Amino acid sequence: MTLHRADTLGGRAAVVGIGATEFSKDSGRSELKLAVEAVRAALDDAGLGPGDVDGMVTFTMDTSPEITVAQAAGIGELSFFSRVHYGGGAACVTVQQAALAVAAGIAEVVVCYRAFNERSGRRFGAGVQRREPSAEGAALGWNLPAGLLTPASWVAMAAQRYLYGYGLTPEAFGQVAVVGRRHAARNPAAYFYGKPITLADHAASRWIVEPLRLLDCCQETDGGQALVVTTAERARDLPHPPAVIRAAAQGAGRAQEQMTSYYRDGLTGLPESAVVARQLWRTSGLRPADIDVGILYDHFTPFVLMQLEEFGFCAPGEAADFVAAGGLPLNTHGGQLGEAYLHGMNGIAEAVRQLRGTSVTRVPGAARVLVTAGTGVPTSGLVLGADG
Repeated sequence: MTLHRADTLGGRAAVVGIGATEFSKDSGRSELKLAVEAVRAALDDAGLGPGDVDGMVTFTMDTSPEITVAQAAGIGELSFFSRVHYGGGAACVTVQQAALAVAAGIAEVVVCYRAFNERSGRRFGAGVQRREPSAEGAALGWNLPAGLLTPASWVAMAAQRYLYGYGLTPEAFGQVAVVGRRHAARNPAAYFYGKPITLADHAASRWIVEPLRLLDCCQETDGGQALVVTTAERARDLPHPPAVIRAAAQGAGRAQEQMTSYYRDGLTGLPESAVVARQLWRTSGLRPADIDVGILYDHFTPFVLMQLEEFGFCAPGEAADFVAAGGLPLNTHGGQLGEAYLHGMNGIAEAVRQLRGTSVTRVPGAARVLVTAGTGVPTSGLVLGADG
């Protein structure tokens, strides 16, 4: 049973530094070097040094452990280190764990990071490769013989049912792709800088797995991103306005699997996102209408629509029209469709830029930003806000 009350984490920690490498298709260096570059850039941005850090958080599916990155970055003793499971679903919970650590006094400055050569090295889009026997592997094994071998094929099952259930066509997904690429076209850090698309471009792109086309699928990227989290009190003495963590949540739904939750009562929604949404709204005291910018995890366009519906921005089946009407500034960095696929960590950095007023697609007066992590898996989310 999930919580039925607000938690007490909100307002006690803040993101004070962001740093990244360039985003590319061939970094030409190791994943460890990418991680260290991103960590050092984030510390520089925060006005802190390696000696200030006493905590590290990262994901699984990462080849650069916390201790190794700390040593390579010149960081000394650690009182807290953690690694979170479920791929992109872990993005926002890295910040939640950092916030929990500083709020409890276990650590004072925690670095969250993600770095990989996901294009030039291991490509997640290649699907299931060699796996050690596991309970998760057994769940996937029920679907592999039917040809569901890749993330796109797993999402396509739910996407097809979504279209059927609401009487929509694949153009509905194109609305998300067009918005992401429009913002990426203005972002010099984005891989698709200067390259917007139209709905016609979306419709003309090749099928990957029906009803998903090429432009419904995120990129595969080499790069690194890091964030620095500290107490709300210390944050006020650092160079940049803090991005206060108003709420943070994790969520897994009933009958949850990794990308293949086909035995639920329905396939047109994302129950894991609903768990996160309820807790974020409870703890922050906010509602969808209070959010100024949405940074929603966009590994595949259909799941952006479902997230908007689960978070209450619009009714089920209405998200495509909501996006087309500009109902919420969405993925203003270009998202993973347009900027880079860093398992959502670059989206958290964009939320910080919006609150600082430094985003290249700045939303004037943005004071409350919703960030979500990977869906189809156990997931997480944040509400970040301006100080004061």
